[in-house]
Amino acid sequence: MPIEEGKIVDGIVANITKFGAFVQLSDGKTGLVHISEIADTYIKDINSYLKEKQTVKVKILNIDKDGRINLSIKQAQELKKSTKPIEIDWQQEFRKEQNGSFEDRLSRFMKESEEKLQEFMKSRESKRNSGYSRKGDFAQR
Repeated sequence: MPIEEGKIVDGIVANITKFGAFVQLSDGKTGLVHISEIADTYIKDINSYLKEKQTVKVKILNIDKDGRINLSIKQAQELKKSTKPIEIDWQQEFRKEQNGSFEDRLSRFMKESEEKLQEFMKSRESKRNSGYSRKGDFAQR
């Protein structure tokens, strides 16, 4: 099967370096998966993500004029992720919020609001007091 840009194919990790991993493709050619194309997160050590002789799915990003093949593992996996939004049973969510009488819900709301207001006032006061403690400190400096 000929390799083409944009295709997702299986490959075997042939060699791991500090900057990426070389993956042997089914037609015998080898391509490079740069460290930035292995996962969506920061990778300090590639060996924690890949092992030699491991089979991986890779997307062929491009083939340059010298025949070097650039590959991506994370882009091959992104296609597997569902773009369909999760289903939410809004009736059930509404029923969760309806537990207790109106007075119970109102009292819970008032209590939570008071707690949030107190937290806000404390953080505001601490920001205010983080400057100079006396009026004369500024003039002396």
